[in-house]
Amino acid sequence: MVKIKVCGITNIEDALAAVEAGADAVGFIMFKGSKRYISPLEVRHITKELPPFVTKVGVFVNEDRATVLEILSYANLDFAQLHGDETPEYCRYIGKRRVIKVFRLKDETEIKRVKDYENVASAILLDTFSQDAFGGTGKTFDWNIALKVKEAVNLPLILSGGLNSENVSAAIENIRPYAVDVCSGVESHPGKKDREAVEKFIRTAKCKG
Repeated sequence: MVKIKVCGITNIEDALAAVEAGADAVGFIMFKGSKRYISPLEVRHITKELPPFVTKVGVFVNEDRATVLEILSYANLDFAQLHGDETPEYCRYIGKRRVIKVFRLKDETEIKRVKDYENVASAILLDTFSQDAFGGTGKTFDWNIALKVKEAVNLPLILSGGLNSENVSAAIENIRPYAVDVCSGVESHPGKKDREAVEKFIRTAKCKG
């Protein structure tokens, strides 16, 4: 069954609501340039309250790699989701089993660089390309590119980019990803989740997946 990650969590209420609705993972954006930024201390408080077997992901953008490791430990996080220009060497430093590498691909010609991360990441996440933001744009990712990436790269694929309860069924049916990742598609405003939207998204994805 497809896994579901709810990203951009900024408070304990949204985290618990996502888990209660059936989310397999929750994500916390540790990039200070984001409207959904949350501090390591706040994340630490939230992760301590989560039940077992929930995967906890920290989202980073070109952060100092030693700092990433410190935050992973301090905030009780399982994975570092790397949204920036992190190199394969950077990922190797963090540790393959703890890295989800994000790619915001403009077109099919960029698929080759994804393959460079096959041996240094545990999964890849595809998000919509934007010159103005590292994620959370609400714009749908090109599923044709996602299919080609899935065929070319031997890693679990997490699909993100503009997903919501209206299109997640089609995304799962067409791509058959390992997981889907939702952020802005279940928000009332940036950083605040809409509980009904979260529940509907997860219910729809679980039904199709």
